Amino acid sequence: MWGPNESEGAVVEAMRAAIDAGMTWIDTAEVYGDGRSEQLVAKAVADRRDDVLIFTKVAPRPAGSGFRAEEIQRAIRGSLERLGTDHVDLYQLHWPAMSVPVEETWGAMAELQDAGLAAHIGVSNFDRPLVERCLSVRHVQSVQNEFSLFHQEDRRRFLPWLDERGVGYLAYGPLAFGLLTGAIREDTTFHPGDWRSGTMGMSSYSRLFAPRKRGENLQRVERLRAIAERLGTELAPLALRWVIEQRGVTAAIAGSRKAAHVRSNAAAGDLQLDARTLQEIDAIFS
Repeated sequence: MWGPNESEGAVVEAMRAAIDAGMTWIDTAEVYGDGRSEQLVAKAVADRRDDVLIFTKVAPRPAGSGFRAEEIQRAIRGSLERLGTDHVDLYQLHWPAMSVPVEETWGAMAELQDAGLAAHIGVSNFDRPLVERCLSVRHVQSVQNEFSLFHQEDRRRFLPWLDERGVGYLAYGPLAFGLLTGAIREDTTFHPGDWRSGTMGMSSYSRLFAPRKRGENLQRVERLRAIAERLGTELAPLALRWVIEQRGVTAAIAGSRKAAHVRSNAAAGDLQLDARTLQEIDAIFS
């Protein structure tokens, strides 16, 4: 859904650059490229498995393997084979399934954990009621939801609630799918196979990249750029650092297919923001 890769070699190089820069985990999923993403992760970590944690996800039917107990069992074995490993460090439900009770699915996930196939288990795109239902079966070790300066729905209530219960939080889309990198302008065009072109009916397109909204959003990005320049950093590390400064956020997933971008993102790990700067950023995006 992001258009064609420049080359698979460049994707592997980007992941290797991430590990070299101090990043310690890679997040993927069975539905990314119909398993091809997991195979590329295997190439990137082939001789460095002990240096990196691998997270992947199973999706409900029809896009994924399915959420019945036996389907979960088959799905993780397929992922392990593609990843070239005997376990994943975090196995996640990619998004909710209305056709299967979440208690059944989460019970199957707990069995994978007990069997040592997944060190930890988590969910993605879940809300509080669904997490509560999972907690009645087995502890939920992480929630992976969209979270960025442009998308703060979980910030006020859900994040503190998760934090109080010892549930980690992985923020996806922390750079607003490229909007917070400074690389996108009002006249930027995307490949028709990239959802940001508006060809796929994604809800995120209308609030981030549709022509009128893009212009409004980029005005905010320019105000953020001024803060980044004052701090002697770039937009992407600043936006990432804001995300991981929020209470309850464990880590942020910054996707990239270019090694240079990965190295830039890694600077967020060393960036320090004081309370005044955080308030200044909040004022722009409130």
